Amino acid sequence: MKKHIKLGTRASLLAVTQSTWVKNQIEKHHPETTVELVKITTKGDKILDVPLAKVGGKGLFVKEIEDALLEKRVDLAVHSMKDVPTEVPDALHVAIIPPRENPHDAFISVKYGSLDEMPKDSVIGTSSLRRKSQLAHLRPDIKIDDLRGNLDTRLRKLEEGQYDAIILATAGLNRLGMADRITSIFTAQQMLPAIGQGALGIELRKDDDELFEGMQFLHNPETDMTVAAERAFLLRLEGGCQVPIGAFASLSGDTISLTGLIAAVDGETILKEVIEGPATEADILGTKLAEQLLDLGGKEILDQVYGSEN
Repeated sequence: MKKHIKLGTRASLLAVTQSTWVKNQIEKHHPETTVELVKITTKGDKILDVPLAKVGGKGLFVKEIEDALLEKRVDLAVHSMKDVPTEVPDALHVAIIPPRENPHDAFISVKYGSLDEMPKDSVIGTSSLRRKSQLAHLRPDIKIDDLRGNLDTRLRKLEEGQYDAIILATAGLNRLGMADRITSIFTAQQMLPAIGQGALGIELRKDDDELFEGMQFLHNPETDMTVAAERAFLLRLEGGCQVPIGAFASLSGDTISLTGLIAAVDGETILKEVIEGPATEADILGTKLAEQLLDLGGKEILDQVYGSEN
């Protein structure tokens, strides 16, 4: 194993926390190795006043880090898998997938215990089109407002009374030791999570065999297979991270169960289907499920979404 590794990471508190966890795991497993965090500001970190869906979601949080990898300024990078585009540069691969954290969305409020308890005309905050569409379907009588900023900023806005509730990823709160802020957690039946939510991806250069071998101890085959099914679904739909698409895969024995969703932004139309099959065919299942939803009317929904972005 290399004696010194430069690890590229976004500078946000959550990204640094995730990367520090990877750093600690490497240094524990390879005591002769030191890991240096290299903080890199991405385009997505600079745009804080515009919903990401209006900027174009693909690669907003990874491109600058991938550039650093390609230029050998860093040796590896740690990403949230939900931020990683389905296609990465040819010279790179997201080769190591650690065990997944809780993949579901969290409901956070200082007033109400759950979405069901919110009165008519309450205000809930999220900028995710996936969350907006499902919230609008579940509760068409409440108001959904955009919410941007880092985790602390979002929680502060809630506490200041700008929102009656907000939606955040459970995984991020858990990793930051802030699980006590969670009021309740949505099930996958209520709110399908983002593709890859709760999973980390470690990206490195394909020609770095030494690092690839040295990092295998962190790789989790189950998470790899389930996330692969979700990402194949996303790839077929040509979706970025800011479109009303959701998917969640689970593994039972050698069988993968994958639920996929395409939703109209206003929540009036929700297309959701489930597919099951051999775990060895994760990619095929994801593609097949996407085609089923496109045939059911998903293509028209996505054409409308992409058309409104132009």
